[in-house]
Amino acid sequence: MLGGLLFSAASQAAEQEISVLYLEQQRVRPPVLSNLVVWPQDEGEQGAMLGVADNNTTGKFLKQNYSLEKVIVDEDTDLLPIAAEALSGERLVVTNMPADKLAALLELPEAADDLFFNAGSPLTELRDGGCHYSVLHTLPSRAMLTDALMQFLSKRKWDSVFLLTGNRPGDALFNNNLQRSANKYRVDIDHSKQWLDDADMRRNAAAEIPVFTQARKYDVVVVADEDDDFGPYVQYNTWLPRPVAGTTGIEPVAWSPVVEQWGALQLQSRFKEQAGRGMTSIDYAAWVAVRAVGEAVTRLKNDNPAAVREYLFSEKFALAAFKGAKLTFRPWNGQLRQPIPLVHPLSVVALAPIEGFLHQTTELDTLGLDAPESQCNKMGTP
Repeated sequence: MLGGLLFSAASQAAEQEISVLYLEQQRVRPPVLSNLVVWPQDEGEQGAMLGVADNNTTGKFLKQNYSLEKVIVDEDTDLLPIAAEALSGERLVVTNMPADKLAALLELPEAADDLFFNAGSPLTELRDGGCHYSVLHTLPSRAMLTDALMQFLSKRKWDSVFLLTGNRPGDALFNNNLQRSANKYRVDIDHSKQWLDDADMRRNAAAEIPVFTQARKYDVVVVADEDDDFGPYVQYNTWLPRPVAGTTGIEPVAWSPVVEQWGALQLQSRFKEQAGRGMTSIDYAAWVAVRAVGEAVTRLKNDNPAAVREYLFSEKFALAAFKGAKLTFRPWNGQLRQPIPLVHPLSVVALAPIEGFLHQTTELDTLGLDAPESQCNKMGTP
């Protein structure tokens, strides 16, 4: 009896506890025209929770127990003092917050010995001159999304674009990346217009959008409207009968509930059972971040942030994540290489990188900032 108790106590003592911190500053999106546009309140959080559950599925056989500590504040709350307390010690952290909040977080003295996974901001600058030694990016940048779209348009020979851009900050950033990607893949933006905020599309879309998109020639209408304000009204109302792409229509995303290949239905069903809804791109980025931690800790038997970072950048790391390719991190800016599905609400249209776009190392590096393009020079030293 005593021997059994001692054995049980030794077994419990040998169990490794791995805590992942989830930090979120919630974003309140401004109102949009359609009442049907709804953004999940728990976007990102649910992905991180599923990542922990999946890690524990295999972790229980290795005497590893993963837990998720969640710190979620609303848009008006000062995150920094709360985060500073949560960051005490060496932490593995998944963040879901705007880029400016992430930048302020990284300035905290308590953040110096931590490893962060950006699952919430697609800002390309965070992977360029504004990169940081301690941050890896599991959410694709806007540059990756727009490169994927322009590869698709180029492949289909839809070379003449009519670009419509909204008036919100994210729309301007998406527009800038579209312009860069169009130049990269030799797609012509022949027409470009700024959206008129005073147009009521719920009543007048069939009358106003044809006039707004009137031109003699274009192959596709590309929309930059990240909050889905006017974009959903553009389809089937353009002056010329043309496909619509960008933030509506054919959309480049990190993830969508319509992705079903490569065993993705297993992930989709587990997520829906847990969350009661479909998995979004931010959910997927948070899930991938936690799974990357799990893969590293499984191999290392160690959850030290510096050791985890070194392993994730090594040639030993590759993550199978239901996208038909092994995912790895770019050593020059910490971005997770990953295919980009191009989807509409009910189906996958294509998967980028599109066949025919070649690269000397991996075709995945045709999406987003390749090493010669990125101004990041901070990943090699703390």
